[in-house]
Order: sequence, then structure tokens, then C-alpha cells
Amino acid sequence: MPRGELRIYLGAAPGVGKTYAMLEEARRRAERGTDVVVGLVETHGRPHTAAMVGDLEVVPRRPITYRGTGFTEMDLDAVLARRPEIAVVDELAHTNVPGSRHEKRWQDVQELLDAGISVLSTVNIQHLESINDVVAQITGTTQRETVPDAVVRAAEQVELVDMTPEALRRRMAHGNIYRSDKIDAALGNYFRIGNLTALRELALLWLADKVDDQLDRYRAQQGISATWEARERVVVALTGGPEGETLIRRAARIAARSKGADLLAVHVARNDGLAGADPAQLARQRILVESLGGTYHQVLGGDVPAALLDFARGVNATQLVLGASRRGRFAQLFSRGVGVTTTALSGAIDVHLVTHPQAGRGRQGAGMPAALSRRRRLLGYALAAFGMPLLTLLLATLPDLMLTNDILLFLAGVVGVALVGGLWPALVAALGGSLLLNWFFTPPFHTLTIAEADNLLALGVFVGVAVAVSWVVDVAARRTREAARAAADAQTLATVAGSVLRGERPLPALLDRLRETFALRAVSVLELVADAEGRPGRAREEGAWRRVASVGDAPAGSPSAGETAVPVDDRLTVVLSGRRLEAADRRIVEAFAAQAAVALRQERLAEEAATARPLAEADRMRTALLAAVSHDLRTPLASAKAAVSSLRSPDVEFDPEDRAELLATADESLDRLGRLVANLLDMSRLQAGALGVSRTPIGLEDAVPRALDELGPVAADVRTDIPADLPAASADPGLLERVLVNIVANALRHSPSGQPPTITASAHAGQVELRVIDTGPGIPEDQWEHVFLPFQRLGDRDNQTGVGLGLALSRGLAEAMGGSITPETTPGGGLTMVLRLPAAGQTAPGGPPQ
Repeated sequence: MPRGELRIYLGAAPGVGKTYAMLEEARRRAERGTDVVVGLVETHGRPHTAAMVGDLEVVPRRPITYRGTGFTEMDLDAVLARRPEIAVVDELAHTNVPGSRHEKRWQDVQELLDAGISVLSTVNIQHLESINDVVAQITGTTQRETVPDAVVRAAEQVELVDMTPEALRRRMAHGNIYRSDKIDAALGNYFRIGNLTALRELALLWLADKVDDQLDRYRAQQGISATWEARERVVVALTGGPEGETLIRRAARIAARSKGADLLAVHVARNDGLAGADPAQLARQRILVESLGGTYHQVLGGDVPAALLDFARGVNATQLVLGASRRGRFAQLFSRGVGVTTTALSGAIDVHLVTHPQAGRGRQGAGMPAALSRRRRLLGYALAAFGMPLLTLLLATLPDLMLTNDILLFLAGVVGVALVGGLWPALVAALGGSLLLNWFFTPPFHTLTIAEADNLLALGVFVGVAVAVSWVVDVAARRTREAARAAADAQTLATVAGSVLRGERPLPALLDRLRETFALRAVSVLELVADAEGRPGRAREEGAWRRVASVGDAPAGSPSAGETAVPVDDRLTVVLSGRRLEAADRRIVEAFAAQAAVALRQERLAEEAATARPLAEADRMRTALLAAVSHDLRTPLASAKAAVSSLRSPDVEFDPEDRAELLATADESLDRLGRLVANLLDMSRLQAGALGVSRTPIGLEDAVPRALDELGPVAADVRTDIPADLPAASADPGLLERVLVNIVANALRHSPSGQPPTITASAHAGQVELRVIDTGPGIPEDQWEHVFLPFQRLGDRDNQTGVGLGLALSRGLAEAMGGSITPETTPGGGLTMVLRLPAAGQTAPGGPPQ
């Protein structure tokens, strides 16, 4: 059975018209004769959307009862039994009510697709799993309902339903998205211009990436290797040389000229696995690339131009940036070089050859390291100096040997010298051996003259073979040493990376691992102070440096105070104390120093984020406060104003009952206003740490009735069960009453009619526990903490029940008294709020025994 096709309508925010567009497509398909049914559509009370359902066949929803409350979900079995060609299933990221076959609606859709039924569905960008955290940072709202990106990317068609932020806000203001009582709060919070613009950009970028994936799959399926310039992609080739930063910045400027262009840096490493480039330079260049918004890649290849072009074509690059060759003119006579070869083979890819200060100067560096140790080289020279004469004396005692045998024995001696001392001792042995063979064993003897051409050829072959064998032996030894060094460096880097990833603070872990690896006494990271920047003379002074991180004993306070100083950039230097490092070790230390700079930057960003978080939270709360109290302040003020104005009006004569009712209305409104202002002031004091608390022993059997009296007739049916022998609690009487009023009011608000909440109390482990139990719909455990956020109500159902400060303020007041408030699930359904206070005579956190 062929699998059904999935078509998704993607939107940046609620209200852009996803469901409307989906129903339009369903109606078009039905008018063409396609069998279409509506499995589930959420109209959210929008009349235009509801009208689009029209005469489409709708599969009745399946009722589900959860914790005493009735819900409806899509009847998956009924849709499967109906077996339409196309099913309309709205809100792909929806979480099904417990008791459904699948936890998520997208899993229902997968089952429909597996059954051969095509599906039309909708999803908002904030519900995609990969960018859920980004949306939370932008909007301040965490979306609990998410769908894996792979599900949406696997859809055969994804259509963006787009609308400008201004148009969407107009729709909101006209009441086409939310009810009128939620418009003000929505426009002031989630539907701000900045939020909607950012969400729209996320939706466009995400869809562009999916389109790019589709293009890559099509090119792969069709075997198309040519570049299609659908999007500018600039690839910069890095060799690990000093010109890399110039090339990166040049490539970044090229990419910046095209909106949305990608910057990719690539280094082609030798495919023999041996280190060729400077790892410290590559590490610094990688940091620079990533700071400019690009990505770093490394590929293996023996043929650099071919590997570079394979990578560029693989990522569909449009431009390639290379550095002008560092080789001298003489070297360029024998080889065209990477730049010229790549340009000749690039095809449709534009190649930029960028000049730089190192162009044409040759490969400057530390030079080729010796393949063997100094001791072995000296031993090789000694063997050449004494071994060749000894071999001559030995052969002189054997007069019957022919010249060819003498040459073979001397060649064996040269090979032995090469094995012991390397290339240069072997060359000395070859030169000395050829002279000794000519003087003692080639006629005419004891002269450097060679009488026969055959003997000249034999000596020439001897010298050539001796030099060739010596070169091969030296290269093999050099490669062996390089391989061992590369393996050791890789092992060290892997160990350091592992320790950094496992540590909570990357920078100290990195420095400590560096100190242990090279047996150092101390390692410190120094930063040039601001007044020393750009002043070389000042930079040499002791007070010009600030130690930003260090490990070990007596870390250096300036670069000159340590044995080895490794500059990271113009401001940062890593100083090693304890011993001087070899030149070969410095390369790996430079790579570590570059990673230390990254770790330091991450720590500082984390500190800045921690500093900015309270400011952002304060701003969020200020915005939420203004949006929330805009209604709750106006309503009681308007009611009191209307009542007082009516009483003062000379045009109307009120009888005593009407006058009493108006006075009661004004009194009730002013009481509401007073409670609101008191809550706001208390929350402000809590956040500022200026709330005065005076804890005294108080019995709950006295505090609870006063709180119920404060709530008035609505709390008359609340049941209480407080033991007579319950210990007194240590609390502030006024604050405790406020806490109880808010908790009980919340329970009354959510209790079913005829099932009032119950208040029980008990003592346990030096604490007095009071439980306010309701049998309402309850709250899922993963949302318990949300009810304690200021200016929030579960579900945001209305704007008539206060600004959402009650539970947040209650928790803050309880904690100020040394107690706590935690939610629990009521057996059989509902929510239980548990208030814990220290018993009188026990030690409360932050204070002496009461």
C-alpha cells in the first residue's frame, strides 16, 4: 500500500491564516472530486474559519474524560475506518488528552499516512523542536507542545502562510484572532512587533533551509555536480599559514555583499594523517571564522586542488577564495601551484586569488625538523669517519675481491650509516667511500684517476644509490617521528577536550590539564589592561597585565615572569611557569591557548547573561504588570466611580435599597483595589528584599477562620479539619492571613460547584503542614511551577480574576517566613496546595529559634 502524502501549512504565529488556507485547499480538492474528510479542525471561535468548513464531511470527535473533566479529540479509528483519500488534521504539534492512543497528534498523523491516507495539517514555527528554545528567548514564553523537525521536514509539501506583523496586529485588534477580553494582553506581550518580526524571520529561514535540502536531494538524484547559484556560498581555503586571517576577512566581506550568503572555511589536511599545518594558527582562524558567522570544515586529500573543488561542489559553492602562492618564483617554474591549478579546474565556481604580505616569500617557518636525535647523528658521523677507513683496511687484506664486490660492501656500509645517523652522515660516508674506492681499489691505484669507463660507471652508480638509499631512510625516519608526534598531540588534545567537556568551568579545567600534561608549576592567562593597549612600552611593565585565570603555585603576573609566554591575540597571553618547553611542544600549547581564549569568552558571556537576566526579568515583569493591571485597575476604579457619581447625581433620587447597593458596590470595588495595590506592593518588597517579617507563635485554628472571614460568603462552605493539639506555627500573623486568603481563593476558583475545598492540618518533623485540597481539573505536574510565576494564570482564560499575583505572592511570603508552598495531586483528581511552616520553637531558615 503506498504511503500517504503530508502537506503542512507553516505559520509564524497564531492567526496568520494557516487553518483557513488548509480548508481552502481541502475545498478545492473536494470540488475536483477528491474524497476529503475533516478529522479535526480547531476554529478557536473565528467565524471566517468556521465558515470555511462548509459542507465538508466532518468525522465526529471522540469524547474523553480525564480527571472528571470532559474533552474531545480526533477519532483516529473512525478516520481509519472511513478511509478517505485526504484527511484534514489541524494543529500537528497538539498533545493529546491522556487516554488517547498516541501522546502527540503528529503520531496520529503518522498512522494515517502509513494507512495510505494523505493529510493536510498546520503548525506554527514556535512548535518546532529545534528552535523552541530560541522562540522562548524571543517571546519569553516556553511552548510545551512541540513536534520533531524531522516530521515536518519529511512532509512532501510545506507551504508558508505569511502575514506582516502590522497586518497580524490589525487582525488581532479587530477581534479576528482572540476574544476581546484577551486582545490587550496579547498585543502587549506575545504579539509585539519585535516578537512577530523575529518569528517571521525564523519561519522564512527554516523554510529556506528545507528548500535547500530539497534542492540538494534533487541534484544528488539527478547526478548534477555543476553549481546552481540559488544561494551565494563563499568557501575560503586555509593552509594554516599566517595569511589565513586576511583571507577569512576578505571572504567575509564578499559574503556580506549578498544577503543570506553562507561563509565556509575549509582546510585540506594530508591524507597520511600527519600534521602539516600549524594547529595553533588553524585554531585561531577557526575562532575568527565562527565569530564572523561562518563554519569551519576539514577534509583529507592528497591532491589539494581536487579535494578543495570536491568540497566546494559538494556544498554548492559559488565563490572560492584562495591566497596567492607563498612559494618563490623558482619553485613556481616546476609546479603551477594550488591557486593556478584550482582556477583552471574550477568551472562555474568563481575563484578569487587574494594577495597578502607572505605572497612569493617562500614557506617561512621553523625549518624542517631533524629526523633523528642529535646523539644518533653524531654516532652516524663517527661511524662514517671511522667505519669507512676500517672497511678499507679490511678489504685491503682480501686481494682476491673484485671492484663490484668492494662497491657492494661500501654500499652496505653507507646504508648502515644512514640507518644509524640519517641523511647527512650517510652522504658523508658515500662521498668518503667513493674516494676510498677510487684511491685503493680502482686501477690505477693510489690515484684519483679512473682508467676504465666501466669503473667510472660503477662508482657513479654507487654514489647515486648511496644518496638515494640515504634519502629514503631519512624520509622514513622523519615520517615515523612525525607520526608519533601527531599521535601524541592528538591524544593530548583529545584528553584536554574530554576534561573540558566534563568540567563545569571549561577554562580552569583546560589550564589544569595543560599544567599536568607538560609538568608545569603554574599556568596563567593574562589580559592587557585598557590603558596599556596600543602602547608597546607600557605592555612590558608589571602592572600592565591583569591575571584573569590561573592554576598552580605562584602563577606569573606578567609575560616576562614565566618561562614561556604564548600570545593568543593583542590582549591575551598564556604564560607557563616551571620549565621551558621545546619548540615542538609550543605548537600544541598554542592550540590550547586558542581554546583557552574561547573558554574565557564563554565564561564572560555567561557572566554577562547572568547579569542581564535579572534586568530582562524585571523588564518582562514590568511589561506584564502594565498589561495585566491595565484591566484590573480600571475595573474597580470604574465601578467605584460609577457608584459614587450616581449617588452624587442630583437628577436621580435613589431609594434606600438602591443607595445601599451602590454603596456596597463602591465598597467592594475599593476593597478589590486595595487588595490589588497591597499585593503589588508586597511583591515589590519581596523582589527588593525589603519586606518586614515578624515571626511569632500562632495557632492555625485561629488563622484559618480569619482568612475565611476575609473571603466572605463565598468561603462559607469550605470544610476545615484542624486538630486541637496541633502545635503553633512560627509565622507573621498578617502575612500568614494573606497567604491563606490567596491559596483558598485559588482553590475556590477551580472547585466544581457543590464540591468546596477542604483544609486539613498536621505536624511532621518540626513543621506544621496545612493542606488546601480541591477536586477541580488539577494541573499537570510539568506545569506546577508555572502557577507560581507572577502575572500568570493557568490557561490565561480571562482577565476577570486578578493579575495572577496570588500564588506567586503567597510562595514569596511563605518563604519569607521560613516556610514553603508546594503543589500535589489530589487523589481522585484535583490539586492540593501544601503550606509548610516551622513549628514554634524550631529553627526557621535564616533566623533563630522561634
